Amino acid sequence: MTQTVQDIAAALGAKAFGAVDLCVTGLSEPARAGANDLALAMSPAYADALSQGAARAAVVWAGADWQALGLDAAIEVPRARLAMAALTQMMDPPVQSTGLSPHAIIDPTAKLGRDVSVGHFTIIGADAQIGDSCVIGNHVTVEAGAQIGAQSQLHAGVRIMRAVQIGQRCIMHPNVVIGADGFSFVTSALSNVEIGRRTLGKTPFEAPADPVQHRIHSLGGVLIGDDVEIGANSTVDAGTIRATHVGNGTKIDNLVQVGHNVQIGEHCLLCAQTAVAGSARIGDRTVLGGKSGVADNLTIGTDCVIGGAAIVLSDVPVGSFMMGYPAQPMLIYRARERHLRQANIRHKAVSKPDTTP
Repeated sequence: MTQTVQDIAAALGAKAFGAVDLCVTGLSEPARAGANDLALAMSPAYADALSQGAARAAVVWAGADWQALGLDAAIEVPRARLAMAALTQMMDPPVQSTGLSPHAIIDPTAKLGRDVSVGHFTIIGADAQIGDSCVIGNHVTVEAGAQIGAQSQLHAGVRIMRAVQIGQRCIMHPNVVIGADGFSFVTSALSNVEIGRRTLGKTPFEAPADPVQHRIHSLGGVLIGDDVEIGANSTVDAGTIRATHVGNGTKIDNLVQVGHNVQIGEHCLLCAQTAVAGSARIGDRTVLGGKSGVADNLTIGTDCVIGGAAIVLSDVPVGSFMMGYPAQPMLIYRARERHLRQANIRHKAVSKPDTTP
C-alpha cells in the first residue's frame, strides 16, 4: 500500500520532517530497507543499521538527528511499540470478501448477515448466526446454533462448536477450537487425587475397585466478548453448566488451553503455552506469561502479572507480580533465588579441594 510520509505521520499523530510528500510502499528493518521502504529505526540502537540499507525515510526516536542519519524524511514517535501497532495496521491490506463459496455447505436455517464471506469446504450448521461483514475462511466448522458477531474473522480450520457465542470484531487464527467438551471425569468412589487432597498425601494410594472414569458432559458453551483475538491452535473448552467466558478485548496467544468454566476478564493477555485449569477466575487486565499455569478453582485478581513459566497454586491478590514455582511475589522470588545462588557459591568454595603443595 502506497502512503506519503505526511499521511503516515498524521495517522500516527506524530511529527514529520523533510520531504514529507515522499511515498513509501512498505515497512522494513533499517538494514534491509529499500528506497521505497519506510525503515523502522525507533531507537538509537538502529542508527548504524540505517547506513546499511537504502531507506530514504524512517520512523525515528524522539530527538533523533534524522539528517545526520542520511534520510530525506523522518517521522518522530515518542512510543515505538504503540506506533508499530498503528503502522502495521495501516500497511496491512484489508481482508477482502470473496462471497459464498460454491463448495461451502450452509444449512438453509442458518442466518447470514450482509457482506459475509464463506470459504471453500466450510460447514455452517442449522440455526447458526453469522453477523454482517464476517469473513469465514476455508475448512471452517460453525456448529448448529453458534453465533458469530459482526466483522469477525475465522481463519482456516477454525472449529466453533455448539452453544458458542462470539462477539464483534473478533479474530480466530487457524485451527482454533472453541467449545469442545471440558476435561471433566469422575469415578464412582473417591479417586486417588481426592484422597490425596483430603489427607495431604499421608494415605498410601491403592488400586480402586472401580477405575472407570465417567465423563461429565459440557452443556454450558462458551461466551466470548467483543474484540477478542485467539491465536493458532488454542482451545477454549465449554463450561459444564454455565458458559466459559472470555471478556472484551482479551488477547490469547498460540497454543493456549483455557479449561471449562474458566472466567477471564477484560483486556487480559494470555501468552503462548499458558494453561488455565477449570473454574479458575482471571481478573481484568491480567497478563499470564508464556508457559505459565493456573490450577483449578483459583482466583487471580485484576491488574496482575504472572511471569513466564510461573505456576499459580493459590489465589493471587489484586495488583500482584508473581514468579516461580509455586508462584510467589516477585521480590520474594528474586530474594530466594539470590540466596540460593550465594549458598551454591559458598558450597563450591568449601568443597573445592586444597591443591596447595
